[in-house]
Amino acid sequence: MQIGPHKLRNNLVVAPMAGVTDRPFRQLCKRLGAGMAVSEMVASNPRLRETQKSQRRMDHEGEVDPISVQIAGSEPAMMAEAARHNVDKGAQIIDINMGCPAKKVCNVAAGSALLRDEELVLRILDAVVGAVSVPVTLKIRTGWDRDSRNAVRVAQIAQSAGITALAVHGRTRACAFTGEVEYDTIAEVKARVSIPVLANGDIDSPEKAKRVLDHTGADAVMIGRAAQGRPWIFREITHYLETGEKLAPPEISEIHRVLMGHLHDLYTFYGEQPGVQIARKHISWYTKELAGSGAFRQALNQLETAPEQMAAVETFLARLAQHNERLTYREEGLAA
Repeated sequence: MQIGPHKLRNNLVVAPMAGVTDRPFRQLCKRLGAGMAVSEMVASNPRLRETQKSQRRMDHEGEVDPISVQIAGSEPAMMAEAARHNVDKGAQIIDINMGCPAKKVCNVAAGSALLRDEELVLRILDAVVGAVSVPVTLKIRTGWDRDSRNAVRVAQIAQSAGITALAVHGRTRACAFTGEVEYDTIAEVKARVSIPVLANGDIDSPEKAKRVLDHTGADAVMIGRAAQGRPWIFREITHYLETGEKLAPPEISEIHRVLMGHLHDLYTFYGEQPGVQIARKHISWYTKELAGSGAFRQALNQLETAPEQMAAVETFLARLAQHNERLTYREEGLAA
């Protein structure tokens, strides 16, 4: 798959997720097989640009190309300036957020709220595409609610504005992350535009990835929640698409190595105390399918220092590794 001048090594992309797709997570997913990873959304409001959170989200030091940064907002001029600012900070692709269903985003007429105003959609896309020389991509939902699905029209608007690739989460804003994914709508979008289309929503196993690609005709799949605590899902999907065979789940010893490396990167990136707090959710995701993890995770949340946290993980996984155990998945994969 190609986005502008960037030829991706495969058609597997990490979805932008606030509080998750920071630089350590993006780098890890790329090492384990993702062709591209989109950053957490960066607010377009310049008053928020100098906050510590925003500065971290614009930190791409050492990150493998291409560097894709998602921006969010509702003012065309402000979005254009945010795009220029992020390109100056190293972004090689700008992604526009018109898919986030969170109330705090929609309440300021950003994210998926923009889908209610197609004229504003065009003004924002024109402003951003005209502001930068790098490719601009777009992420949308199928509409605001079931009575106002307009993904096809928005996709056509995006293509005419010069958007180089389009990711579609197959639910409306009103559906959030529940209910059936509208893969038929994604297929219709793909049939009505010529730019690359990425299918997103509940893709949580190699088999599901293949079914979605076959059904929608999409050029790529975008994976979000299924990669939380399971960054090797990209390696698993790649192997299945290439061979038709499933890889064995990772042994506990590999989970141990991956998780300990991820924790080290989090402490380095955020500093010890913030890193410990952020690491809790990642440890929970990594271990939730493992025997005895309930009591372990409850105890883990009481620990306050990095050495304590790492020692607890070491002890828990070392005990399981003695039996050379492997992670086991439910038949249809993890919940998306």
